[in-house]
Amino acid sequence: MARKNKRKQVFTNVEVFDTAAKGKSVAKAPDGKVIFLPNAVPGDVVDVQTFKKRKAYYEGKATVFHTLSDKRTEPACQHYGVCGGCKWQDMAYEHQLFYKQKEVINNLIRIGHIELPEITPIKAAAEQYFYRNKMEFSFSDSRWLTLEEIQSDEDLGDRNALGFHIPGMWDKILDVKKCHLQADPSNAIRNAIKTFALENDLEFFNTRNQTGLLRTLMLRTSSTGDIMVLVQFFKEDKEKRELLLDFVAETFPQITSLQYVVNEKANDTIYDQEVICYKGQDHIFEEMEGLKFKINAKSFYQTNSAQAFELYKLTREFANLKGDELVYDLYTGTGTIAQFVSKNAKKVIGVESVPDAISAAKENAERNNITNCEFFVGDMKNVFNEAFINTHGQPDVIITDPPRDGMHKDVVKQILNVAPQKVVYVSCNSATQARDLELMDAMYKVTKTQAVDMFPQTHHVENIVLLEKR
Repeated sequence: MARKNKRKQVFTNVEVFDTAAKGKSVAKAPDGKVIFLPNAVPGDVVDVQTFKKRKAYYEGKATVFHTLSDKRTEPACQHYGVCGGCKWQDMAYEHQLFYKQKEVINNLIRIGHIELPEITPIKAAAEQYFYRNKMEFSFSDSRWLTLEEIQSDEDLGDRNALGFHIPGMWDKILDVKKCHLQADPSNAIRNAIKTFALENDLEFFNTRNQTGLLRTLMLRTSSTGDIMVLVQFFKEDKEKRELLLDFVAETFPQITSLQYVVNEKANDTIYDQEVICYKGQDHIFEEMEGLKFKINAKSFYQTNSAQAFELYKLTREFANLKGDELVYDLYTGTGTIAQFVSKNAKKVIGVESVPDAISAAKENAERNNITNCEFFVGDMKNVFNEAFINTHGQPDVIITDPPRDGMHKDVVKQILNVAPQKVVYVSCNSATQARDLELMDAMYKVTKTQAVDMFPQTHHVENIVLLEKR
C-alpha cells in the first residue's frame, strides 16, 4: 500500500528481501521499483518513508517495523545507529558473511560477465569485535546532540567530544564512550585523555571557527603488543602540550611510541606534517610468520592484523610458487605481500606510487634479511611499461592489490601485453575488480575466487581471484 503527498511517499507493510551496495538493504515498492534502505535487515517487514525518487528506484528509510527479521541480533555498541561505523551490527554474523559473499559473486557475474569456478566459502574473521589496529578520533567543542537533548529544557552541560564524525556532518562529532573496534587499552587511553583535558581546561577544536588546541587522536596497536599514540594539536602551546603528553606517558607506561603533530592548516591530514616523537620510539612493529614490519605514524598497514595474515596466506596459496618464478607485486604498499611470498619465489619486484611506502618496504626487507625483493616507486600506469619489463625481466606471476578504484586501464592493458602465466588479483572492491576481470577474460580464466571478511559488522569485504592463461 502507498500513501502520497506533495513531498513524501509512504509505503506500508513492505518486506525487505536483500542487501545492496554500500550496505543498504532492498525492498520492493507496489509499483515494482526497488527501495534502498539504510536501516533495515532482510526479513524485516516495515513502513517506508521515501526521500528520493529516481527513474528505477527509491531511496527511503524504514519508519515502522511490523515484523523483525530472524536474521537480526542485538547491536553490542551503545552508539549504534548514531555513529557512522559498524552499520551491520544488527545482523547476525553468519548472515553478514552470506550477504558479503553474495555481493562478490553478483559483481563478478553481473559486472564482469565471467564464468566462475566452484565458489570457496568466505573466510570468516575469528574476532567479530575489537579487531582493528588503528583508530582515529576527533576533538570537538560542540558535540553532536540527539533530538531529545535539543528538545530538552535541561542544561546540556559539557559540550566537548572526543569521537567520530557524524555521517555527512563534517563539523559534528559524536562523543564516544566505548568503541568496540579496537582492543584495550584503546578505550581507556581515549577516555583518560578526554577527562584530563576537561579537568585542565585544554581547549577542544572548533572546526568551523578553526580555534582550540586539541584536534585529533590516533591510536595504533599491533599483534606484538606495541602501542602508538599520536595527538594532533592545532597550535603550539608548549606548557599545555607537555602537560597532556606527560600525563599520557605516566598513566600508560606500556605505550611504545608517544608522538605529536602541530597542524595549523585547515584540514587535519598529517601526511604533509612533521611528526615529532615525544617519548619512546617513532614506530611500532607488526609481525607475521617471523617477518617484522616497521610502522610509523604515516604508514599504511592492513587495519585487521589477524585477517591480513589470512589474506596474505591465501594470496600465497593462490600464487602456488615453486621457487623459480619472477613475481611482480603491483601496488605493493610497504611490501608486505612481496616479502610474505618471497621465500617461495626466485625474485619479487614491488611497484608503488608512494615514496614513503617504498622506503619502508626497503627498510623492512633489509630488517627481515630478504635479499630477493626489489622495490620501485612511481605511478603504476607510467612505471609499469615495456622498458620496465625489459630491465627487470618477464614475470611468471603478477600479484596486484590496487586501491578501491581498481587498476587503471593502461595497467590492465600492460598485464595483457606481458601475459604472465598467472595473475593473483586482491581487491577491496569487487565491483571494480569485476570490471577489470572482464577486460582480461579473453586471455585469462578465473580458476579460483575467495572472499575474505576483513571488517566484521560492516558491508566491506575483500576478494582474491586467481587468473590463469587460457
